[in-house]
Amino acid sequence: MVNLIWVILFVAGIIFAAINGTMDQVNKAVFDGAKEAVAICIGLMSVLVFWLGLMKVAEEGGILKGLSSLMGPLVRRLFPEVPKDHPAMGYILSNMSANLFGLGNAATPMGIKAMEELKRLNGGKDEATRSMITLLAINTASITLIPTTVISIRLNYGSVSPTEIVGTTILATACSTAGALLIDRYFHYRRTRKRGV
Repeated sequence: MVNLIWVILFVAGIIFAAINGTMDQVNKAVFDGAKEAVAICIGLMSVLVFWLGLMKVAEEGGILKGLSSLMGPLVRRLFPEVPKDHPAMGYILSNMSANLFGLGNAATPMGIKAMEELKRLNGGKDEATRSMITLLAINTASITLIPTTVISIRLNYGSVSPTEIVGTTILATACSTAGALLIDRYFHYRRTRKRGV
């Protein structure tokens, strides 16, 4: 569906530009945008490689394991259907840890693996479980301590103080995570009441 929307927007833009005689501006914008996208990607790559390397050092040094054991009791309360030693729990904790450090790109594969394990736990059914919905809500809202991607974008555009957004980011993502969890729990409560469970 999203692909169809993008195609419609693209075709409508081309038709509009052809009617108004602004195809040269569209061509210039396309090439300028492509050049800028490559520059941003290269800048993001360097920052992500640095933080992923730091994450690997933290993993080898046992910091991630300590963080996981620290977050474990909270995560088990958020995902009561997932057994403590199930592989899904490890992927969930890794996903949350990566998001905590602003490594959304690194968190995505772990989130996908967590979803696969949760589906396996659900007997391979296509219907989303409570744990899947909770993980999606947490992953999307995700409290972030160090917004590495945004900091690297600010660096690329010559920000005088690229890290000044850290405090605001922590506050905003804490609010979004709390909101996501409250909405998740509210709809879960409503659904269980409706079913009479």
